Amino acid sequence: MTARRVAFALLGVLVLLLVAAGWLAVRAYQAGTSLLSAKDVVTELQSDVAGGDTDQLEARLPELRADLATARTATADPVWRLAEHLPWAGANFEAVRVVTVSLDDVVRDALPALQQVDDVLASRQAPGADGRIDLGPLLAAAPDIVSAAEGAHRAQAAVVAIDTGALVPQLVGPVEQLQDGMSQVAGALDAGAQVATLLPPMLGADGPRTYLLVSLNSAELRSAGGIVGAFAVLHAEDGALSLTDQRSTIDLKGIDAPILPLTDEELTVDTDKLGRWVQDAVITPDFPRSAQLLAARWAQDMGQTVDGVIAADPVGARYVLEATGPVTEPGGSTITAADVLQVLLRDAYRDIAEPATADAFYAGVAVAIFRAVGAGQGDQQGLVTALARAGSEGRIRLWSAHADEQSTLAATTIGAAFLTGDFPDAAGVFLNDGTAGKLGYYLTTKVTVEDLQCSGVEPTATVRLDLDYDPPEDVAALPLYVTGTAPTGLPVGTLSTNVTVYAPVGASLQALGLDDGYVSGTSATVAGRGVQVVTSTLSPGASETYRVTVPVRDGVMSVWTTPTLTSPGFVTASC
Repeated sequence: MTARRVAFALLGVLVLLLVAAGWLAVRAYQAGTSLLSAKDVVTELQSDVAGGDTDQLEARLPELRADLATARTATADPVWRLAEHLPWAGANFEAVRVVTVSLDDVVRDALPALQQVDDVLASRQAPGADGRIDLGPLLAAAPDIVSAAEGAHRAQAAVVAIDTGALVPQLVGPVEQLQDGMSQVAGALDAGAQVATLLPPMLGADGPRTYLLVSLNSAELRSAGGIVGAFAVLHAEDGALSLTDQRSTIDLKGIDAPILPLTDEELTVDTDKLGRWVQDAVITPDFPRSAQLLAARWAQDMGQTVDGVIAADPVGARYVLEATGPVTEPGGSTITAADVLQVLLRDAYRDIAEPATADAFYAGVAVAIFRAVGAGQGDQQGLVTALARAGSEGRIRLWSAHADEQSTLAATTIGAAFLTGDFPDAAGVFLNDGTAGKLGYYLTTKVTVEDLQCSGVEPTATVRLDLDYDPPEDVAALPLYVTGTAPTGLPVGTLSTNVTVYAPVGASLQALGLDDGYVSGTSATVAGRGVQVVTSTLSPGASETYRVTVPVRDGVMSVWTTPTLTSPGFVTASC
């Protein structure tokens, strides 16, 4: 009798296992077909969004949600959850469930939030003819966007935690692809949440704001992208924007002592010019420090306290002109995206003999572009894209005098807080003109990462800087303020550039490689980073290549650099 009972019990267990296996197969089929269908929809949506067709996102969401809901129901089945505890196979069942839940959460919350960001910032919420931006939709959307960003990070963390080494080969690729995709979605929603929370108060939703607009001139390089060339004052109130003042750097002349106390580190690497001349306030690669110095000078010389500082370079202006279309500067010249760099950085210096007149022309073009933006001229969707591109390349920088806002900005690349933000693993390569001229238009720069070593006890990479100087044959005949007024002792037309290299925090720097040899200069430690400053001297037609080896942490090598006419301000390589 006992043997029979055992046999029947075993038979019962076997039947249960067969039923469970069959049921599990049904659930696996449901989950698999639904996920494949969802994948097809996502692939098509990626293509639509890349082509600018965001309307399809809203139209296809119900279909995508239905597929993921089916898959989620299948993977939430008790039999499925039991299968997750099986040896070997369990990790695969668990991975499919985590992927399904994470995708469903992101599609339910994140994609609609991204659509809200697009709706608010694109044409439907464009500035009107009076320059006013309707802040109501952004204020209304902010809580949902912030909540979606938090949810996206939870989903990202769950997917990143999947051990792909325990999965069957068929799952490894899709899971790794999703891990990367989740990171991108979380990053996009972070940006959207920052816009939704920062933009309304910064545009005067809670009261008037005043900003100092700084135009950077890439014909004379500084770490931030170019010398400070002109100022304007922006008044913001309830989304309405207006310019209230415009000044040349001639209005803020050099002073005998720094406007703010400088640290010993700053004096060693940047010299006291950092605080004495507004043109040189952007020698440091840390924009919050530059902004503080500029705001202090403006308060002292103009008697006006500002709520923030915004800086932009000419390439960023070109991106904006591609969206707004041509503008007419105060003197009557029409400026287009195709010729703005040549007109501002070459022709103006060849045709205008007086520096003050050239500065006034530069400032006039900058104001004309701003007014075109404020008036809603051109393609507003394109304008959003242009501003995003400029920000991603370090061509637009923003600092707020309000501590809570600045805390958020300092964590982003648009805040450009290289030394004071949380970017310890990034290296830096920054360029500062040493000729005191306007020859940067003829300099081609390129920063790349090569020889990326991802294994071993101390992974490393080589950061490479290429400089190529190609001025016109008659360069020596250009005005003195173009060829340079610094006492370099070099032949007229020779370009001198100070190259400052920063290691990641906690790392030191050895001598820098220069072509086939090595070169050394001023050595220091700034904000825990090893620093080297060397001087490049290029005669017409010459080129140089610098190399430096730096540590790679967590499989990523990020390099912050000076955005120039030929290269962006950020370079990244990953293992």
